[in-house]
Amino acid sequence: MLFEGLNEKFQNVFSGLKKKGKLTEADIKAANREIKLALLEADVNFKVVKEFTKIVAERANGEEVMKSLTPAQQYIKIVNEELIKLLGGEAHELEIKKDEPNIFMMVGLQGAGKTTTAAKLANLLRKEKKLNPLLVACDVQRPAAVEQLKVLGRELNIPVYSFEQKMNPRVIARQAVAEAKKNGNDLVIIDTAGRLHIDDNLMTELEDISGLVKPSEILLTVDGMTGQESVNVANEFNDRLGLSGVILTKLDGDTRGGAALSIAYTTGQPIKFIGTGEKLTDIEVFHPDRMANRILGMSDVLSFIDKAQDMFDMEKAQELEEKLRAQEFDLNDFRDQIEQIQGMGDIGGLLEMLTGSNKIKNFDSKAAEKQASRQIAIISSMTEEERLKPNIINSSRRKRIAAGSGVQVSDVNKLLKGFDQTKKMVKQLTGTPGKQRRKRRFRLPFNIG
Repeated sequence: MLFEGLNEKFQNVFSGLKKKGKLTEADIKAANREIKLALLEADVNFKVVKEFTKIVAERANGEEVMKSLTPAQQYIKIVNEELIKLLGGEAHELEIKKDEPNIFMMVGLQGAGKTTTAAKLANLLRKEKKLNPLLVACDVQRPAAVEQLKVLGRELNIPVYSFEQKMNPRVIARQAVAEAKKNGNDLVIIDTAGRLHIDDNLMTELEDISGLVKPSEILLTVDGMTGQESVNVANEFNDRLGLSGVILTKLDGDTRGGAALSIAYTTGQPIKFIGTGEKLTDIEVFHPDRMANRILGMSDVLSFIDKAQDMFDMEKAQELEEKLRAQEFDLNDFRDQIEQIQGMGDIGGLLEMLTGSNKIKNFDSKAAEKQASRQIAIISSMTEEERLKPNIINSSRRKRIAAGSGVQVSDVNKLLKGFDQTKKMVKQLTGTPGKQRRKRRFRLPFNIG
């Protein structure tokens, strides 16, 4: 999970402070030392750690904490505020022009996920900004890089400008911009070459492309798992190209978080997006305050809401509401709800956003995903009549459904029981208006335990 080690260490520091009444200078000094060690272990740049803990110590030793009625809470508040500043302060918008193509250059080393990120970004901006994107394959160095972008373009139904032969990437970029103007593409995302390490030939090529197409955004894609090394890479790219922002990828993996906590401070360039998974929808705007909350073990409800709004079909939601009111909720609707929750991504990650904890006890995300897929398979093995009228599903039908979906009859029984319970809850919630009802716990529409 994201920042798991850092989150746990901060929680230990804070819980120790909360057990005390007033805080002494020695208490604050000890807490700062623990935070410093935690950040260094997370591979945060040493200069960043030194500056961060210095500011926290200065503020915490003042009246703001020492004379507070809730000193531990005030200390946590200071750490949170300084962490937000360290991460960039606020979310940074992309520069979007209206009257001419928006040209974005994607740069970075090989293996950072640059090509996939280019496709993810095109898809996101088409959806959120209503732009008409064109992807440009300028990475003629890496074998199959052009084909990879084409595959992603086909999957997303986004056009890709490319040449089969090894043409000069400078020419490809210039011609692609001309093509975009001709075809009405108001967003051009250029996937440039990368190397396993920075070399002068690479940087000269990128400088030439930048000079020819004059991009409004030069975005560096950085592997969030590389720690401090990513900061060195970012600084070199920034010195040569003048970056407009950074996209951190692979933040869904077992990353210590050093890159996220160092890059904005050391380069002076904001983190604009983060990659949070392998799906082409797994990219989101970077919000320093929300990330700080997650690092410190506070809930990130806003990110959860954004994710839900992105993934849930509002038209289907309205149809479902009408069915619920009419008490016509059937197994087709039940399956739709499971699929929409699946579409939101890793369920454990979603719970982490809501709880602020990386330690969700007895929860197995993979088992939950598997169970959801199994339930979808069971419902899909039913006839349309059975989905609309589950009460007709007798013993022989249950055996047929189990065989058709590759599960046990007991699994079919569990699904139908869960559906009946959901229907009863729906009936109670949409019953006679004005009657007082007991609060019920929110339940996922499938068994995760």
